[in-house]
Amino acid sequence: MNTNQRTARIAGFLYLMVAVTAFFTDIYVRKGLIVPGDASMTAHNIMASQCLFRLGFVSDLVMTICWLLLAFTLYVLFRSVNKNCALLMVSFVLVGSAVTCINSLNQFAALLVLNGADYLNVLGTAQLQALAMLFLDLNKHGIFIADIFFGLWLFPLAYLVIKSGFIPRILGILLIVAGWGYVIDFFIFYLFPHLDVTINQYTFWGELFLLLWLLIKGVSDHKGLVT
Repeated sequence: MNTNQRTARIAGFLYLMVAVTAFFTDIYVRKGLIVPGDASMTAHNIMASQCLFRLGFVSDLVMTICWLLLAFTLYVLFRSVNKNCALLMVSFVLVGSAVTCINSLNQFAALLVLNGADYLNVLGTAQLQALAMLFLDLNKHGIFIADIFFGLWLFPLAYLVIKSGFIPRILGILLIVAGWGYVIDFFIFYLFPHLDVTINQYTFWGELFLLLWLLIKGVSDHKGLVT
């Protein structure tokens, strides 16, 4: 197995880890425990499944670490295609990772509030539950801010895929569609909050196909030019 092939397989594995950890936190923690508009039920679910809630927090951090490592691995793979574009891709991931890590504290803060530290004794049960729900709502808003960078990093990646010659160009086109899905979700959430729709659940195919291509097919050895 040549160096590029090995790098591609590592990137595919890291992309898979990003997908699995993100899916776990979203489905089993956020959608599984949080009941929109019902602070009492949400608090009950979290306190009854504290281990799961904590695991979701850790899963988010693992996802972020894997995303950073993925960006670095893809940089190594594509820097011979266009170094500046590869650096731009990594830059978007760095900012998005920082936003994601800081935002994760809002999620964990909800558990701290519900566990009732001594300095929170002045608040009643209903107030604590409402405060926890506020932190969870802030976490949701932060996720959509991070969506900008989950989308933006796909544009330079798409360009690199299209120009590379060792990955099908159609995957690059699908990555552009996926990138727009994330960006559009951000604008819908903040400008049209009454619309309960998520675009990226329909546009993620480019990421999935690239993940599978890197993991299963890999790339052939190549000698690109740095531009």
